[in-house]
Amino acid sequence: MTQRKVLFISDPGDPLAPLGSKQAGGQNNYVRQLALSLEDIGYSVDVVTHWCLEDAPQIEHFGKSSRVIRLAAGKKGFVDKNELFLLLPRFYKEMKKTLALSEYELLHTHYWLSGVIGLEMKKEFNIPWFHTNHSLGMAKYLGTGTRDYRRFYYEEKILTEVDQIIATTPNEKELILKTVKSPSSIHIVPIGVADTYHHLYEKPYELGNYFLFVGRLEESKGIFVLLKSFRELIEKNRIPKHIKLLIAGGSENCVDIKKFYPNNPKLQKAIKGLENRIKFLGPKTEDQLADLFKNAVATVVPSYYESFGMVAAEAQACGCPVIASKVGGLQDIVIPYKTGLHVAQGNISKLAESMQLLIRQPQIVKEFKRNAYQFAQKEFKWKNIAKKINNLYEETLYETVR
Repeated sequence: MTQRKVLFISDPGDPLAPLGSKQAGGQNNYVRQLALSLEDIGYSVDVVTHWCLEDAPQIEHFGKSSRVIRLAAGKKGFVDKNELFLLLPRFYKEMKKTLALSEYELLHTHYWLSGVIGLEMKKEFNIPWFHTNHSLGMAKYLGTGTRDYRRFYYEEKILTEVDQIIATTPNEKELILKTVKSPSSIHIVPIGVADTYHHLYEKPYELGNYFLFVGRLEESKGIFVLLKSFRELIEKNRIPKHIKLLIAGGSENCVDIKKFYPNNPKLQKAIKGLENRIKFLGPKTEDQLADLFKNAVATVVPSYYESFGMVAAEAQACGCPVIASKVGGLQDIVIPYKTGLHVAQGNISKLAESMQLLIRQPQIVKEFKRNAYQFAQKEFKWKNIAKKINNLYEETLYETVR
């Protein structure tokens, strides 16, 4: 069977980067899982990304027929997102030297930086083009007050000129319609969760003695809000002494609390005195995360903004309730009082109250666990999501050749 060749651009977002490390989160996982799922229905996927993993090969195979192609664009190794924009001209030039771009039947870009390359490819090759935002500049502005005018300009241009937009939640679609004057067609297709998470729920579990945070240790992810809430619970004696907070993510060198970010006094201050109640685990594999999700009282996602909220979906697939900020896609991904709880962004006291409620009401936790798993089975299966995206690909290709 002839495979259809699809080019993914994910800059940044290496699909094989360790999850939880710098610039390695939901987007990386989405790109990897979608590529693997599309393989099963007849696609061959190449993923072009910045060469952020210095020790990784330039070309690396994964799955049956997928590849990662890493381009240095003059600067191999980790480069902050803000600097990557300046590398885009060299990135595109290197792409054209490395790959026969005209051979791809479809282009699917991920994140606005990749979309900037998509704009150039559309002009030069006119390949049918899809775009997934993963996050929007406007969502970040609403969550943090940080306005990136350059990003606003390019997102408007991308979302106007692309053939098809894939939004991951109704909230994201609504935000695009409110902020982009003449957007292209928008289709809502949620993000899937790896089978590793779905399969674990059937195994027996024991309600653990911990809350769980999974993600990059950045202020926008709400890590300081969570640490302050946990401190409030402890100092006011509102949770039992055996309850801990486990934090998965960050880099390998942050798991020793005595050495934890010595150059970051804000984080040092946030954990001072709580050393025996907080454990930093560093990045974890899917299997390890699934075990952590499964037995947690709840996973806490206190982000200031999220277009989707991959961690919330993964947790629910494992039958884990989620306490999430009432922002962005988390409003769609977590069903309040059914699969978890919503808390106003940045509200330390309300987050503490929600954590306390679940500790005191194990029956609610048990009910949330069952509901969360059932909801995830219905909404977040990659097999079903790949079929939906394939239908969009097929429709666009059909329209192109008419």
